[in-house]
Amino acid sequence: MTEVVKVIVTWSAGIIEMLGIGVIVSVSIYSLFYSIYRVIKGEMCGNVLQQIRQQLGGGILLGLEFLIGADIIQTVVIELNFRSVGVLAVIVLVRTFLSFTLEYELQGDWPWQRECLSIE
Repeated sequence: MTEVVKVIVTWSAGIIEMLGIGVIVSVSIYSLFYSIYRVIKGEMCGNVLQQIRQQLGGGILLGLEFLIGADIIQTVVIELNFRSVGVLAVIVLVRTFLSFTLEYELQGDWPWQRECLSIE
C-alpha cells in the first residue's frame, strides 16, 4: 500500500511542478508577444514595459507557488528525513524571499505595509 501512495505522490508532485513551470513559461511568452503587438500598434514603450513587468511578476509568483507546493508534497511524503527537510526549508526560504521581493517590485511596498480594506 505504501508503495502505491509513493507512486501517486511522486506523479502528483511532478505534475504540480510541470504546472508551475508551464505557468511561468506561458506567461513569459504571452507577455513577450503581447508587448510586441502593443509596440507595433504605437503605444508608448514606458507603458508597455510597466505592463510586461506586472504580467511577468504575477506569472512568476504564481509559478513559484506551484513549485513550492510540489517540493513540500515530495519532501513530506516521499523523502522524510532531516536532510530533505533541511533542503526543503532552504528552498522555501529562497522562494519566499523571491516572492516577497517580486511583490515589492510589483506593488511598490511590502505586503505588511498595505492598509487593510474595511468592508462597511
